[in-house]
Amino acid sequence: MPIIQISLIEGREPQQIRNLISQVTNSVSNALDAPVESIKVIVTEVAPTHWGSGDRTIAEKRG
Repeated sequence: MPIIQISLIEGREPQQIRNLISQVTNSVSNALDAPVESIKVIVTEVAPTHWGSGDRTIAEKRG
């Protein structure tokens, strides 16, 4: 059972997340010849104040 974990900075529309789950599931199914029902996708959205790049948060970089 493949488990795919994706972390994103929050702010995307629910339909975008839904599309991501669908496309990742299909890609993994094709690559591994795994049944779609066996694939789990976990999407975690992180606040830009809780995501660091270098020594600054994304919120700081965005200004």
